[in-house]
Amino acid sequence: MSFQDVDPLLLLLRRQYMQVFEPDFLAWPPLKVLKNVDVQRWLYRHLFDTSRSCRLPPETYQMCVLKRLVAKIRKVIEDSEHDKLLDELMTCLASFMSRGISPEFEPARENAYVTFSCIPERDGANGDPDNTPEPTITLLERRHLISGSQTTGFRTWEASLHLGSYLLTETGSQLVRGKNVLELGAGTGFLSILSAKHLQANHLTITDGDGRVIDALRENLAINDLNTREKVRTDILTWGRALKGTWVEEDFANHPYDVVIGADITYNKVTISALVLTMQNLFDMRPGLAMVIGGVVRDAEMFQTFKVECARSHFLVKDIQFEPKPMRQQKALFYAAAVPMRILSISRLG
Repeated sequence: MSFQDVDPLLLLLRRQYMQVFEPDFLAWPPLKVLKNVDVQRWLYRHLFDTSRSCRLPPETYQMCVLKRLVAKIRKVIEDSEHDKLLDELMTCLASFMSRGISPEFEPARENAYVTFSCIPERDGANGDPDNTPEPTITLLERRHLISGSQTTGFRTWEASLHLGSYLLTETGSQLVRGKNVLELGAGTGFLSILSAKHLQANHLTITDGDGRVIDALRENLAINDLNTREKVRTDILTWGRALKGTWVEEDFANHPYDVVIGADITYNKVTISALVLTMQNLFDMRPGLAMVIGGVVRDAEMFQTFKVECARSHFLVKDIQFEPKPMRQQKALFYAAAVPMRILSISRLG
C-alpha cells in the first residue's frame, strides 16, 4: 500500500497511537476498512513492527491497542469465508501474552517514547501527497516522575501542545522563524525542539529550574539530532535571581534573544512573582523583546494573579486569539480541550 493509497483515517490512527493517546479516544477506521488484509499489514508495519522502529510506545500500550484491534477485526470477519486476520498481528499478540505483557496501560507508571506529528496547518490533515515522512518529534517521557522542585517537567502538557499548534500556523511560525528563542520552564523541550527542528528558529536557549529535567531534556535533544551547541544551548535558570554576571548574560551577547516562549509556567502562585521578576530582567536586557506564554486555566484566580503581577511591572498583556479544536477535530497534535486555554503576548510598555 503506497502513501497515496493510505486512508486518511489510518494516518490519523497512527499519529494518535505514536503520541500514546488515551486508548478510549482513539479514532478507529470503520470495520469494513479494518477487514482488508492490506490495511492490517499496514497497521502491523506502522504500529507494532519493531524492525521498522525502535521507539514505539510502551509494550503495555501496544498490547492494549492490539487487543482492541484484533477484537474489531474478528467481529467483522467472523461470518466471512474469504476475509482473515493477518498472521503477523496474531503472532505479535501471542508474543505479548507469552511474556505476560498486561493489556492494562497505565501511563503514569512507565517511561514512554512519545512521537508527535508536527504538520503545519496549511498542509492539512493528510500531510504531503508524496512519500515524504511526516515531520515529527520524539520525546522520552517519564510521566511517573516528579522533579525535586515539585514540578512535572518530565511529560508534555496540554498548554505546550496548544502553543505548539499555534506555532505551526503561518502566523505563529513567524514568531520563531529565523529568531533567537529563549524558553522558560521547558520541561521535555517540546516547544524548543519544534522551533529548532521544524520551524527554522536560528538559535534556541532552553532552560528549566531543575537539573534532572535538564538532563532528560538533553536526552530528548539527542533523540531529535539537535545535540549541537551551534543550534541549541540548555542550562538551569532559576527564576527571581539577577541575570547580570551569569551564563545568561554571556549567552545573550552571543545570541541576542528575539522572543521568549513558555507554556504551563503560571500554575503556581509561589513562583509567579519570581517568574515576573525574571521577565523584568530579560526586558532590561532587551526592551523590545517579545514574549509568548501559553497556559491552561485550571485556576482562574491564579491566572489572574499572573496578569496582575504583569500589570504591576508595566507589561502589556494581550490575548492571542487561537481556540483549541475539539478533540475529534484534531488531526496532528492531540490534547484535551475541555479546560480553557490561553496564549498571551507580553511586551513592556514604553
